[in-house]
Amino acid sequence: MLTTDEIRLFLDEDEASMLKKKAREGQRYYEGQHDILEYRLFYFNSDGQLVEDKNRTNTKIPHPFFTELVDQAVQHVLSGDDGIFRADDPKLQEFLDLYFNDNETFAAELAETITGQQAKGFDYMYAYKDENDRLAFENADCLGVVEVEGRFAEDGKDQRIYKYVDRIDKEGHTQWKILVIDDEQTAYFKQTDNGEIQTDTDVKVNPQPHNMYIDEKTGKLVRKATENSFLPMFRLDNNKKRFSHLKTVKLLIDDYDIMASSLSNNLIDFDTPLHVVKGYQGDNLDELQQNLKTKKIVGVDPEGGIEVHTVDVPYQARQAKLELDEKSIYKFGFGLNMAGLKDTAATTNIAIKMAYSLLELRCSKIITELKKFLRQLLKPVIAEINEQNSTDYQVSDVYFCFEPEVMANATENAQNKLTEAQEQQARINTLLMLAAYLGDEVLMQNVCEVLDLDYEELKGKFPDPDEAKNQLGGAKNILEGGDPTEPEPDDPMGGIDE
Repeated sequence: MLTTDEIRLFLDEDEASMLKKKAREGQRYYEGQHDILEYRLFYFNSDGQLVEDKNRTNTKIPHPFFTELVDQAVQHVLSGDDGIFRADDPKLQEFLDLYFNDNETFAAELAETITGQQAKGFDYMYAYKDENDRLAFENADCLGVVEVEGRFAEDGKDQRIYKYVDRIDKEGHTQWKILVIDDEQTAYFKQTDNGEIQTDTDVKVNPQPHNMYIDEKTGKLVRKATENSFLPMFRLDNNKKRFSHLKTVKLLIDDYDIMASSLSNNLIDFDTPLHVVKGYQGDNLDELQQNLKTKKIVGVDPEGGIEVHTVDVPYQARQAKLELDEKSIYKFGFGLNMAGLKDTAATTNIAIKMAYSLLELRCSKIITELKKFLRQLLKPVIAEINEQNSTDYQVSDVYFCFEPEVMANATENAQNKLTEAQEQQARINTLLMLAAYLGDEVLMQNVCEVLDLDYEELKGKFPDPDEAKNQLGGAKNILEGGDPTEPEPDDPMGGIDE
């Protein structure tokens, strides 16, 4: 295991890395903390010095487009209702539902991990044993995870350092927990603010093996022998370079923030009209301003007067630029722009699918990375199922099914179903008109094809044609008061008056 000095060294180096800098930037924008909040106005004074202008209006309005883009993708990928993990074996499917599909905690943690993947470029899930002695997974913030390769450790094992906030005490000090994890055990440390890293004495067994049980004879915790050891920290990448989805739209969002904030500044600064007063009967301008604000009356000499001038703010150009930026943000951010679906009731399904096309393209890439990630989570789960239930399931027995939902025009769907039903009825009527020429078997084959039924499966359930004819004739004889056992004449039209 790493020493406390080595832990601090790795944490300091990781915090200064460009990868974590970009990850923090993505997280900041996802939380709505844009660069516009640090926007300042300057001017050159009479001495030629650059000084900050604190008198002009400086509105700072962040527009959280990036938050919407990230949440759109996460919800679209996970919008299916039948679960992601699938297996043809019913018993294995029960296990998968228990661990994943019906586990609300796992669904929430997975959504949080995909959010981190999009916002920060990558994120982690941490495996642990729950109260039922079953593997469970939770999200681990990538900003607090450091990957240590085996070549930097004395024992040659790959390790992970996981630092997270435990609590903030009543004096305002941040209490940190630091975990050093390898494939067999976890060592626990603690730190106050940025002070000394110390061994966590509150943990009874430290370092603590991943698999333990209580010995009934001694009552002590004992390491459980297992062949399924693994490093319980799994990483989900957004791409090979692990940069955030923010990279493609940050400058566009910043431009939108500046344009919108500047427009607000102009409207505020030029909201007050300018008064030109001629022949004012007084020397105090403060009194003039007070009279204009309160009494709305000022005195002037006979040749004097007041002219009120307003300034028209040229907002049209800014408004056009804002609309262009908004379209570009959704276009290059591969998002769903709901402004393009103004009247959903009158929008066709083709138009809706076109609006979803960019989001679908982006989500297909997310799903590709997600399948590789979920396969990593699945390996220790399958091993645990086999160990606890004496089964021999393989990871290849499981497949992943993503079924993102897309909005649709309900009126158009109903009309399409009605049209299909009418077409189906017309085809059946045509077949019935040709029944005398096709024969019973061919007729039923074609009817089953129209109704999308399996003829071979239903063939044995059809009544014999001769028997059906006799039953029909018997029914007719009963209606006419005759003998029901008398067979129907060969001529199907016999006995019926024209």
